[in-house]
Amino acid sequence: MSTVGNPANIFWHENPVGKAEREKLLNQQGCVVWITGLSGSGKSTLACSLGRELQSRGKLSYVLDGDNLRHGLNKNLGFSPESRTENIRRTGEVANLFADAGLICIASLISPYRKDRDACRALLPDKKFIEVFMNMPLQLCEDRDPKGLYKLAREGKIKGFTGIDDPYEPPLNCEIELQLKDGVVPTPHEMAGQVVSYMENGGFLEAY
Repeated sequence: MSTVGNPANIFWHENPVGKAEREKLLNQQGCVVWITGLSGSGKSTLACSLGRELQSRGKLSYVLDGDNLRHGLNKNLGFSPESRTENIRRTGEVANLFADAGLICIASLISPYRKDRDACRALLPDKKFIEVFMNMPLQLCEDRDPKGLYKLAREGKIKGFTGIDDPYEPPLNCEIELQLKDGVVPTPHEMAGQVVSYMENGGFLEAY
């Protein structure tokens, strides 16, 4: 009988170069910035703006975009609740590896289910999971509709669309919540600045 895949025959192999050494080399702390929110809330825009801002400060980051991941790592997954959970699980594991490498991993996904986001948080130690909630009104997201998906969902051509006929569970204790200010959407630069300020205050932009 084959024993391939049997956890009893799989052992963790320690690397002689540790995370602290990698972080010292990069002069930053590996972490995950997890941007969650409805489609059209500005997650990808913020992720790109944040990545550019970190780059300008000499900090190494990498963006894991939900749509991009579905072109490769997650291309065999659909949009059922089970597939969405697996989509987030895989992304969380990859994000954790990036953080362990000492990078600032920016994950940008709708990630509608709270338990799935919490499972990703649990992968990282010492508050290295920074959850950013794009708390934008559904009507705003639907008015933007950059991919035309809300229109298709309203017409019944897409089933199980988050915010229309599938729920979005907002974070209960996120580190950062971004929302309208006096009815106006903050600019990507302003929002990225808020995230960077949080990271600066938390010591993420320098090694221990």
